[in-house]
Amino acid sequence: MEVTSSPRKRRIGLAAFSALAAVCLCVPGARAFEPDWGKDFPVPAGGRPDPYGTDAAEMPDLVRRGRLHALHYPVEVTGILLPYKPIRRFLDSDASDPLRRLLQKAVTGLGRLRSFDDLESWLGLHDYPEAEGEGPYFIPFKDGQRPERSMGFTLIESPNGTGFTVGCAQCHSADLFGRRVLGLTNRFPRANRFFNRGLKAAPLTTVDSFRWSTEADEGETKMFRSSKASMAFVGAKRPVQLGLDTSLAQVALSLAKRGTDPWASREARIKARPEPLSKFAADSKPAVWWNLKYKNRWLSDGSVVSGNPIYTNLLWNEIGRGTDLRHLDQWLKNNPETIRELTTAAFSAEAPRWTDFFPPETIDIKDARRGQKIFAERCAKCHGEYVKAWDAPNAGELSHVERLRTLRVDYRPKKPVFDVGTDPQRYQGMVNLAQLNNLEISRRNGIVIEPQQGYVPPPLVGIWARWPYFHNNAAPSLCAVLTFGPLRPATYWARPATDPATDFDADCNGYPMTGPPPGAGKEYFFDSRRAGLSNRGHDERIFIENGRELLSARDKRDLIRFLQTL
Repeated sequence: MEVTSSPRKRRIGLAAFSALAAVCLCVPGARAFEPDWGKDFPVPAGGRPDPYGTDAAEMPDLVRRGRLHALHYPVEVTGILLPYKPIRRFLDSDASDPLRRLLQKAVTGLGRLRSFDDLESWLGLHDYPEAEGEGPYFIPFKDGQRPERSMGFTLIESPNGTGFTVGCAQCHSADLFGRRVLGLTNRFPRANRFFNRGLKAAPLTTVDSFRWSTEADEGETKMFRSSKASMAFVGAKRPVQLGLDTSLAQVALSLAKRGTDPWASREARIKARPEPLSKFAADSKPAVWWNLKYKNRWLSDGSVVSGNPIYTNLLWNEIGRGTDLRHLDQWLKNNPETIRELTTAAFSAEAPRWTDFFPPETIDIKDARRGQKIFAERCAKCHGEYVKAWDAPNAGELSHVERLRTLRVDYRPKKPVFDVGTDPQRYQGMVNLAQLNNLEISRRNGIVIEPQQGYVPPPLVGIWARWPYFHNNAAPSLCAVLTFGPLRPATYWARPATDPATDFDADCNGYPMTGPPPGAGKEYFFDSRRAGLSNRGHDERIFIENGRELLSARDKRDLIRFLQTL
């Protein structure tokens, strides 16, 4: 494709490329014949990894299909579906072309993307592992063949040709020291940031310029026209910090664009309503999946008190993509098995174990058992109890690694909400999403939002792999969590979990408090003094009393060792 820098060509379909971020509003979804999804359901000891009561023989295949849905987005009626071949052809074209560089910089803020592959990497997508793996590291390959593109990247065949989008794995997968973990928080997703830029660039696009500049055929042009129409119903904002997600704001902003009729077709006249979340920072990190089995209310603040969380988030995801809700409603009705599969895969997810990455001897069991007693006294009433193999009658017959295992998690049957002084803006922002209760599709499927005054203390399974901490990533390590709020580090440098020797402080369990990693830009710098990023709270009456430390340095060390075994 020959590209020149004429004035007309400078108006090329920026929205097409910027709309890439629209393909992932980082949340999953589900509903079928239905388990009890109400806040009064007493979750049994050990959780409910299989909420549908699946036959044991069927479970492996069910989980496989569900994980494939997470890796390959299943909602074919999604509002933003972009023509794959034309956009890839454009991004893979001559990297030295000045117009191409100009478009990339306008859309992403970067001038160094040289290919479609670079764009996937910048968005935070991870390559597939060489083999499917098992347990927490089970990444199924579609049709048994390792995909060439990244985890979460999805091709959808439509009447207008091949389109692409991105699925749940964009935000809910991670590379943990070289091993892919589906269900672990992606530390650096950039979809929201890219989407925000895209919406600003969208007015510069025309359908004709897109067709001309990308050599799209008639069907692909029609696909782009439909996605551009959906974008008129989408509102987005850039996260205040790399690693956080603005999906809740995107839902509220997008719903506001539908005016007083959320069922409005894309051809309807739009009269947007004002939305406070356009300026108020209520960002949070994408959650881990394996905690779902222990819960009966959803999101970090427990504000979703009824409804399948996977189904609920699919609905919100599509509102954030500008999807016609009539089309989505019909798709959900027609695909209960897909929802069941995705739900089961998320609920049955397992956490990575410390000993999968480090020698078991790095955990002194005597020290960890001291930490267990401190945990029982200071933490268990909120975060649950963890039955350890080292307390079993046959513990003396077990290997070191087996003695470190957690045999059962007893998390509170009913999940309370506490205000322990952490940044309140996340739960305060949910007031703006209570309007979702008014949607017919919410009422019909039992989805209820009740804004809260605090957060639900999460189970701590796999807590060692979930740094940085708090809902807003304000604490870089467990050492920081166990430090009096005013004395916690106000700033830190984040980094990928590539090398445990340089990217991880095993004693404090989290980011090393050193300078920036090689090649890191300012977006990796976290400053807790910014709105919505406060690192205060979770100290007084827990391990601080009237500003006085209740735990010694050794107490904290042993408590961290115990937490690393969960």
